[in-house]
This record gives sequence, C-alpha cells and structure tokens, in this order.
Amino acid sequence: MEDLKLPGIDYGALLPMLILFGAACVGILVEVFTPRRSRNAIQLTLAFLAVAAAFVAVIVQHDTRKITIGGAVAVDGPTLFLQGSLLVLGAVSLMLIGERSLERGGPFVSQAAITVGSQKDLRQAGDQPGGTEVYPLTIFSLGGMLLFVAANDLLTMFVALEVLSLPLYLMCALARRRRLLSQEAALKYFLLGSYASAFFLFGVALIYGFSGGIQLGQVHDAVVDPQRSQVLLYGGLALVAIGLLFKAALAPFHVWTPDVYQGAPTPITALMAACTKVAAFGALLRILYVAFDGVRWDFQPVLGTIAVLTMLVGAVLAVTQTDMKRLLAYSSIANAGYVLVGVLALNEEGLSSTMFYLVAYGFSVLAAFGIVTLVRDADGEATHLSRWAGLGRKSPLFAATFTFILLAFAGIPLTSGFTSKFAVFGAAIEGGQTWLVIFGVITSMLLAFPYLRVVVMLWLSEPSETTPTVSIPGFLTSAALVIGVVATVALGVVPAPLIDLTRDAAQFVR
Repeated sequence: MEDLKLPGIDYGALLPMLILFGAACVGILVEVFTPRRSRNAIQLTLAFLAVAAAFVAVIVQHDTRKITIGGAVAVDGPTLFLQGSLLVLGAVSLMLIGERSLERGGPFVSQAAITVGSQKDLRQAGDQPGGTEVYPLTIFSLGGMLLFVAANDLLTMFVALEVLSLPLYLMCALARRRRLLSQEAALKYFLLGSYASAFFLFGVALIYGFSGGIQLGQVHDAVVDPQRSQVLLYGGLALVAIGLLFKAALAPFHVWTPDVYQGAPTPITALMAACTKVAAFGALLRILYVAFDGVRWDFQPVLGTIAVLTMLVGAVLAVTQTDMKRLLAYSSIANAGYVLVGVLALNEEGLSSTMFYLVAYGFSVLAAFGIVTLVRDADGEATHLSRWAGLGRKSPLFAATFTFILLAFAGIPLTSGFTSKFAVFGAAIEGGQTWLVIFGVITSMLLAFPYLRVVVMLWLSEPSETTPTVSIPGFLTSAALVIGVVATVALGVVPAPLIDLTRDAAQFVR
C-alpha cells in the first residue's frame, strides 16, 4: 500500500461530490421557485447535467492519489473507479426515475402528505403530475455515496452513510400506486436503518477507544501495534460491520430487503439495488483492506460464514417467492454473498474482481427492474409471477430480453454474470478461500431454479385473460434497457477492458 499524508484541502479532489451537493441544493430552489408544469423537465435536465459534470471531474483526476481534508477523504484508484461506477449507474437509474410516459403523472405521488384513501388522494392518483422532489433527493443520495466510498475516517463515513440513506427512506414512500405498501416499506427501512446506523456509530466509539483516532491509517497502526485492550477492537469492528452489512443486504441483516424492494417505487428499487450495493461494498472494502488488514485471520472466518449464510438464504428463499420484485430482492441478497466472497480474498485480485462484479451486476439489475416497470395493467405494475405466464407469446421481444437478464443472473457463459462470478471465485481460490467457492457454486445452481422457472412460465405457459400487457417504453426507459443489456453482453464477451481498469485501480492509499 502506498503511504501518502497530505492533510491540506484539495478542492479538485472533492469536485465530484461538491457538484452533486450543489446541484441538489439548486434542485430544492427549483422546487420552490419554478411553475409545476415545467418543473419535471428542469429537474431532470439539472440532474443529468450534474451527474455528467461529476463524471467528467472523476475522469480528469484519474491519476490522483492523495488524502485530503485533514485525512478525512482519500482519493485513490478504488475511490475514483467506484465513484465513476456510481455516476454511470446513477445516470441509468435517473432514466427510469424520469420516465413519465408509462403512467399518467409518473410513478411518484404528487403530495406524499395526503392521507391514503382520502378524496384528495384519489384525485391526485388520477390526474395530478407526480412530485419532482425525487430528483434532488436522488442527487443528494448519490453525493452521499460518492463520499461514502472515499471516506478515510470513520466519522466521515458515518456522515456519508446518513446522507445517502435519508433520501432513500423518503423516496421509498413516494409510490403513486399501493401507497400503504410503499409507506410501510419506507418505515421498515427507516427503523432498521436507524438501528444499523446506531450500531455503526457505537462501533466507531469503541474503535476510537482502542486506537485513539478515527482515521483508517491510525486504526491500522493501532492494530499492528496494539496498546489497549483488543476487546475494544473486536467489539468495534463487529458493530461497524453490522452497519455496513445492513446496507449491503447481507444475512442476517437482510430482512428489510424483500419488503422494501417490493413496496418502493420500482425506479427507486433499481437505484438501491445497483448504486447502494456499490457504495456499501466500497466502504466495506476500505474498512477491511485499509484499517483492519492486520486482523484478517480473525474476521475472515466470521465474514466467510456470513457470506455462506447470505448465499444460502438468497438462493433458497428465492425459490419460494411469488412476486417478481421479491424474487429480484432475494437474488440481490444472494449476489451480495458472491461479492463478499471476492472481498474476503483480501488480495489485489479480490479487490479488482469485487469492483468488476459490482459494475456488471449493477447494469443487469437496472435492466431487470426496467422491464418490471413495463409489465402493467389498469392498476399499475403487475408483479405477481402468475401474471407473467405466457408473456413470451404476447411480447416476445421483452420476454426474450428478460430471459437474457435472468440467464445472466444465473451465470450462463457469454454474459457478465458468468464473467463476474468466475472472477470473484478465482480470486477467492487464490486467497485460500476455496470453501467459500464451493458454497458459491452450489448456491448458484440452486439459484438457477427460480430463474428458469420464470423463463418456463414466460414461454411455455398459455396467456390468459388476466395476462398484463407490456407497455411501449418511452425514450428514457428504452435507453436504460439498451444500456443495461449491451453492458451485460459486452462484459460477458469482452470483459478485458473493464478488468484491466479494475486492476489498475486496485490500490488503496493509507
């Protein structure tokens, strides 16, 4: 690891985050001072411009390796790669969020404070345009994610965790349809997320008691040469890990995931499935590789057990699901277990393959939820699996696209799912974690069953009178689907450019 100590403030290194936070503040002013009829176009344009500008700022400093703001933020290879990934995946998520042609008024409620089921609520569900505050909330959350993967001290990481989480709690409650389910999902996410944040903060206090500092480099030095009781070290690491494992949806801290994924507006579910996972694992990588590398032999078996439990829970419970969004939620849980296998390799190949997996999975899951937004009836999205029977006969193009995405999730060769699993399993074997790879292969075979069951249902069942239609996607949803599918194909057929990029970026500064 490269040792760099630059305590000053480099605003260029902070520019991507400053751009997003500034744009989110401008978005709030737009909410206040612009007419409602033109607000959506202004907010969407502002959000895309902010993400594009932040991405350019990341590209410009691709060779930067420094620690700034008095040691609070580290700008290095993993930071820049993960920030770039978050911005690209965030832009695709914004396409799904910005789509308004599939449903009159869009997928978001006009006024969230109106009582569910009241006359005002019924009127706004029928003809009022959806609220546009979702755009600045999304940008705030993305800004928090950029800071989360760059945080070089535990207190900054906690602040970033709250900045990325609070907007997500709000956005989960903004669904136009099934509002009670949406509000229930938001409340569960908020309560459990608050507990997880409290665990994280208490863990920070214990680690400070052990190391006398909160910077990851100071923690690393204290781990190498301990001066205080190691009970504080292991207690603090366990509590901090709980907060991060919750965000990454790893068992047994995954219980919020199916309910929240099902109840939240589908574009927000897509944002959480793709971007939040990248941010959570980015922070976990920095914690384990930079601060606690000296006690790897102590936490490897524990986190390995969590990885096995996560893969088993995701694979087994996915088989029992009857709702498409809940099925994709358990698929997301299982995939979090596979990513953790790469993390626990604890070598440069593990770091590289983990970053590759996060990007590959992000594009695939965005395409999957994009298709879910298209399968609709008069009541909105039709997510019950029985409603999808025979859909291949009615809409073969979209059924074929969804089939391809499911096969990618199953790890079929020539898809990004196969390449990413091969990469993390290879890194784990190199890192001496063959037992995790064995469980990974077994659970991958188990997880293929619910995917293939959906494929059989799509193509070999007869459509009924209740089979919903596949709506014609608008420009934004079409663009998101094309990007997701093309990336899934490209990263399966020609993964070398991205793999080389992750290898070049696989070095932390301390």
